[in-house]
Amino acid sequence: MTGVDDDIWLAGELATAAGALLMRIRADSGLNDHALGDEGDARSNDFLLDRLAAERPDDKVLSEESADDRSRLDADRVWIVDPLDGTREFRTGVRDDWAVHVALWEQGSGLTAGAVSLPALGVTYTSTADPVEATAGLAEPRTSPKPRVVVSGSRPPEFSAAVAEAIGGEVLAMGSAGAKAMAVVRGEADAYVHAGGQYEWDSAAPVSVCAAKGLWCSRIDGSPLLYNQAQVYLPDLVICRRELTDAVLGAIAC
Repeated sequence: MTGVDDDIWLAGELATAAGALLMRIRADSGLNDHALGDEGDARSNDFLLDRLAAERPDDKVLSEESADDRSRLDADRVWIVDPLDGTREFRTGVRDDWAVHVALWEQGSGLTAGAVSLPALGVTYTSTADPVEATAGLAEPRTSPKPRVVVSGSRPPEFSAAVAEAIGGEVLAMGSAGAKAMAVVRGEADAYVHAGGQYEWDSAAPVSVCAAKGLWCSRIDGSPLLYNQAQVYLPDLVICRRELTDAVLGAIAC
């Protein structure tokens, strides 16, 4: 039998180890651009699948880089992983805003464990209630006290400016979903909004971590984020400091 603490520990250990592997690949493979991204995706995925098969052989896995085993829909426990979130940022060889996601969904409970590793910064966040000190490293240092709304650099939602205006803030573009969510956890940003299309593996681990840290997490209409669904497309989300929730959701609804 395993407990929640064991699962959280395992999620963190796997995300950290996969991140270390990706850092070695980026430094030593001699590959670049798309070939580097493909190598990172494949090898990180193989590593996570092998470790989960060894550590949790009775559990199912939903991974961005593997065929969907639909037997997961009847399973009690399903790991939802993104072996390399932010492949484009990873393959530049210099950017820090990419991540590894490992989350556990359980029947009747939803997300019960999660970890997001930011390998280029050498840190992993897990779904414990332990507080996180405000820090810097993912984003440019703040030059004003205005709240920050982080969005996709390639697919910012149309309502980004409205959300920023509603909270008296400013918009900041960043890379991977995990990096943007962890920017809110780290205190480098105050809200993360997205509506350009995502899948369960993009948000499961970030949402698990953010919810455990006391942040608001939902769809853009305020409804819950549901996982291990037949349709894994989960296109939008809001993560923000709880005191900003009404203003953020209200701006999106207008």
